[in-house]
Amino acid sequence: MRYPWLDEFLLQKPGVTKDFKEEWNWIRYQIGGKMFTAVCLGEDNEPYYITLKLEPAEGDFLRSQYKDIIPGYYMNKVHWNSVQADGEVPEELLKDLLEKSYQLVFQSLSKKKQKEILEGAAGEELTCCGTVCKQCGCYGTMCKGCNESLGKVFHAPKGQACPIYECSVKQKGCRDCDCVPCDIWKKTKDPSLSDEEFEQNVRERVERLRKG
Repeated sequence: MRYPWLDEFLLQKPGVTKDFKEEWNWIRYQIGGKMFTAVCLGEDNEPYYITLKLEPAEGDFLRSQYKDIIPGYYMNKVHWNSVQADGEVPEELLKDLLEKSYQLVFQSLSKKKQKEILEGAAGEELTCCGTVCKQCGCYGTMCKGCNESLGKVFHAPKGQACPIYECSVKQKGCRDCDCVPCDIWKKTKDPSLSDEEFEQNVRERVERLRKG
């Protein structure tokens, strides 16, 4: 897929969960139990379409401008659109469309549900390296979380803390360090990520720290 950042980009949004709909072969991203994006897999289990929701007029316009955007694949053709996973839609445009899809579905939720989601997001705790552990698929299974385990996360050397955590607690902390992302960050890599995914992950974590 041309957009390897998509999973991280979506899961960092407040209240987002994902599941796998086996009978459709779709990875679904949901907010409040309602789908706002799906990665539709082909027979080879590789991403084929990225399906998202848009206002009808904008969807019509974009389909006229990009051959890689078509009416929703196995979805309502008025409100849903599908983007070729290996197409030529610019990354920044796709990010904008994913954000709009998220907001459309979020705004369709009850005010009570919206409040619960926003209050829950406000309570999410960042680790010293800008990760939100609760958004990681390993949290609660392979890993207890960075803060809870004092840095002894699943990909750290056995019985030892993550090098970023050790440096952060001994020094002034990554949030206030002008060297971030430093060599320690660059050498501390989640083994489940490709090099490209890792670079994107580092950029997003630094951004979270700066905002926080």
